[in-house]
Amino acid sequence: MTERFTGSTALVTGGGSGIGRAVALAFAREGAFVVVAGRRAEPLEGTVKLIQDAGGTASAVTADVTDAEDMARLMEETARRCGRLDIAVNNAGTLTAADPVADIDEREWRTLLEVNVTGVLLAMGEQIRHMRGRGGTIVNVSSNIGTHLRIPGIGAYAASKAAVTTLTRAAALEYIGEGIRINAVSPGASDTPMSLLPGETEEQRAARMREQVPIGRIGALEEIAPAVLYLASPESGFAVGTDLVLDGGAAA
Repeated sequence: MTERFTGSTALVTGGGSGIGRAVALAFAREGAFVVVAGRRAEPLEGTVKLIQDAGGTASAVTADVTDAEDMARLMEETARRCGRLDIAVNNAGTLTAADPVADIDEREWRTLLEVNVTGVLLAMGEQIRHMRGRGGTIVNVSSNIGTHLRIPGIGAYAASKAAVTTLTRAAALEYIGEGIRINAVSPGASDTPMSLLPGETEEQRAARMREQVPIGRIGALEEIAPAVLYLASPESGFAVGTDLVLDGGAAA
């Protein structure tokens, strides 16, 4: 345990697994009180237990980022339990509509935009309203696919994540004058189920990464989380509207 974030409250959406869980654990190891949010209670409680077993402090709130009332309730619960919000990480996301543009199912398209774009908008709006007059930092989890890289067959996902990057930069300019610093991190293929192709094994994925990514491997969650913590920390105090790409050179 270290003390970089001691006395701070960090909220992580999509905190039940993958990057969100890794980020939540990293904040807790550095002294933050962590609130993890997501649609399903069981994975969130798993994250909380991991944090508590390691000597940290955490709480779980079940909430859907696509529901404005849920986001307002999440912020109210965070304030009630912790007194304030210092850091927010908007990580909840999904990968659907994996088809060429002309073949995208409209329902899947709408779901993708609701989770990846509207979810960030609703969550960030509540966070900004709470941070006004206090200041704080927000880190949105985007992707190297979108603004930085396009891959045939996932144009809808690329469009949604490009929107997250643009929304991040717009909000960063709008609220830095109020002491709210907003940035994004854009991971490439990371060690989560989302990076597996349908029916693909981890060994097959590793072989594919050796061919597709200049560094020759998948990204470790332990390499993503520190970047999020950096953007949330005073050490990155001059970073405003930054989109930090971590993808082993795929979009270089």
